[in-house]
Amino acid sequence: MTGRLDRWERLLERQLAAAPYVLLGTSAVLSLLTDGTSWVMLALVALAAGWIWLVPRGVVYVAGLVVLIAALCTQGLWFASFFGFVGYLHSWQYLRGKWRFAGVSATAAISVATYNGGPPDPTPNGIFTFLFFTAAIVALVGLFSFVGEITAERSAERKRMVAQLEAAMKENAGLHAQLLVQAREAGVLDERQRMAAEIHDTLAQGLTGIITQLQAAHRTEEWRRHVDNAIGLARESLAEARRSVHAVGPGQLAAAPLPDALAQVVDRWGELNGVRADLTITGTVRPMHPEVEETLLRTAQEALANAAKHAGASRVGLTLSYMEDVVTLDVRDDGAGFDPERVGDGGGFGLTSMRKRVGRVAGTLEIESEPGFGTAISASVPAVVVPHG
Repeated sequence: MTGRLDRWERLLERQLAAAPYVLLGTSAVLSLLTDGTSWVMLALVALAAGWIWLVPRGVVYVAGLVVLIAALCTQGLWFASFFGFVGYLHSWQYLRGKWRFAGVSATAAISVATYNGGPPDPTPNGIFTFLFFTAAIVALVGLFSFVGEITAERSAERKRMVAQLEAAMKENAGLHAQLLVQAREAGVLDERQRMAAEIHDTLAQGLTGIITQLQAAHRTEEWRRHVDNAIGLARESLAEARRSVHAVGPGQLAAAPLPDALAQVVDRWGELNGVRADLTITGTVRPMHPEVEETLLRTAQEALANAAKHAGASRVGLTLSYMEDVVTLDVRDDGAGFDPERVGDGGGFGLTSMRKRVGRVAGTLEIESEPGFGTAISASVPAVVVPHG
């Protein structure tokens, strides 16, 4: 509704700007058709058009316009019938206070005199008739112009209220998104503390044992490349476990922005699994809140791990899209796929973990798959920018 009213207002403004020229041209054409060609009239028409086009709006402009209306009315009645309305309109629009009524009265007096064929007869009846019609025109013009001013003021007030409302809605949206992140940070603090000791006593120690065993197996030359990869992965897992104990974000994000961190993860995964993996970035890249970036990175890692473990894919594609309100991560593979209905709403542990992680930052996770046609995972999270300290 607001957009339609704005279009109507712009259309009305264009019509009001063109009205003086249309009324002037109409009066000139009708005068030529009824009274024949008059070079004086044509010269005055050209002068009036130039005056309207070039002279800045104000008292001088309105005074000159009224004089031109008077001069043109001597050339034909049609100028009082049509072009005279420009005098009323511009007197009220470009003058203030009593000067408005002065301009309107002068234009009305010229029009009434033109219709009467000249100045009023110097008799009480003639003067009274002249003044009566002049006053009636001034009263009507003042009334309708006053109503128009009220309507314009209401419209301006409506625009101001709409602008204030839009600004308030944008501010509230930003505050709401920040509150969601802050609530997430407060809610997981206790859970992090509980899990920290458990991770340290199980995962970190277990990975340390894995490194020890693989280093012993490193002496077998036939398995050197695979063992090197396993040692590297184990060391990375150990480092991540230690970072989790201290509630620190992923190591990739500590050293690089999210797009670069994702590129490292994708390249490393492709090398280890011998599968082509491509990353595409769209939109304007900007730093997001650490919780948002960690969620997207962990989602990508889990999706790639599932693709390597279950899909048997020959190609995987990731797309990170920065939009105005959200950031999305799409992961698609051409692997074996699965039947989401048979797996269930929650999915396996990996899918459930992804869904919960994305949900904690008020995001959504969508999974599309079909046996034999690959899998598509799409995570969408709020685009909460890095808070300024």
